[in-house]
Amino acid sequence: MTALEPADGPDLLVAEPLVRTEIKIGYARVSTGGQKLERQIDALTAAGCRKIFADKKSGKNALRPELKACHAFLDPGDTLVVPSLDRYGRSLQDLINMVAELRERGIGFTSLHENLDTTTPGGRLVFHVFAALAEFIRELIVIGTNEGLAAARARGRVGGRPTVATEEVIRAARDLLPDPGRSITSIAKLLGVSPGTLYNHIPDLRELRAGAGPRQLEAPAK
Repeated sequence: MTALEPADGPDLLVAEPLVRTEIKIGYARVSTGGQKLERQIDALTAAGCRKIFADKKSGKNALRPELKACHAFLDPGDTLVVPSLDRYGRSLQDLINMVAELRERGIGFTSLHENLDTTTPGGRLVFHVFAALAEFIRELIVIGTNEGLAAARARGRVGGRPTVATEEVIRAARDLLPDPGRSITSIAKLLGVSPGTLYNHIPDLRELRAGAGPRQLEAPAK
């Protein structure tokens, strides 16, 4: 894939951030109020985190106030440390987007459980492969959806956009909605439904879209 060609992007072997503050900031999350954060906090403390932010929110919920505060607190040269990748990203694409934004801000990223560290060449290579895999998965979703629609037309179900979205279409839409490169209109057109159909059949559509844009990682002016 062209995404893996060095000429198309930054050199994976270059150390980043170029200037490191050696400050580590932690982020922990549990899905419900009944779960305990102590184990994650102990691991982050042992890793040398000076400050730890923690949310008690489901990973499917885009409204994670402590994560937003954590991103705003980070300065260039700092490193964000998480107990595991599933505590940070809501999906593979969400994870790729947020780590890419951290990198653009000159901030490192470390996941303790997976032993991934984007300040090292090996860690950056892993995320580069993740990004290529995420794009491959999106392409498979689109191909599968188009084949399903073609099969339906071949069975005589034609005549414009369906009035009721199928389970397959809704599942494909949910996978595509977090992608910041696609608008709701373009997703609806791709799947052969109207934007209104997506709004009607996906109650948390706005939450899925909330995690699509990079602005959530922008630090406020100091």
